[in-house]
Amino acid sequence: MVNSRVEASAVAVTGGSSSGRSCAGCGGRIADRFLLFSMERYWHTRCLKCSCCHAQLGEIGTTCYSKGGMILCKNDYIRLFGHSGACSACGQSIPASEMVMRAQGNVYHLKCFTCATCRNRLVPGDRFHYVNGTIFCEHDRPGGALLRSHLTPLQGNGMMPDQKVC
Repeated sequence: MVNSRVEASAVAVTGGSSSGRSCAGCGGRIADRFLLFSMERYWHTRCLKCSCCHAQLGEIGTTCYSKGGMILCKNDYIRLFGHSGACSACGQSIPASEMVMRAQGNVYHLKCFTCATCRNRLVPGDRFHYVNGTIFCEHDRPGGALLRSHLTPLQGNGMMPDQKVC
């Protein structure tokens, strides 16, 4: 499931009758007047937080997102995974558990992060060049032969698995 969007709705609990419910965040008993229900579990309002910015999700809206084992606010979800959750090369969805490659704000399946010329797959640590939205390995960079004698090649940046972004 790529865009695992989960509603975090506030649920009123009257008279402290929430005994027996434990918080998915801290494991403690929920005796608060209000609690949150999200991802089929109950949470203290203070415990349902974004995995990246640690904002209390019940205070910033009624929607949270879950992907790759993380609970995220909308802003961090979009920052990490883009709007669509789709690979910029093939357009197919990217499963939540799958590692990705990133370049210039675009997200790619590992198998799709390839040089446009030689089609070799690029892996973390490889130098690459992003020219007008197209990925090239260091060897196939357009104009590379002319530039190699005058300039040091650029180190590709933004390549990291989605589990290590935060």
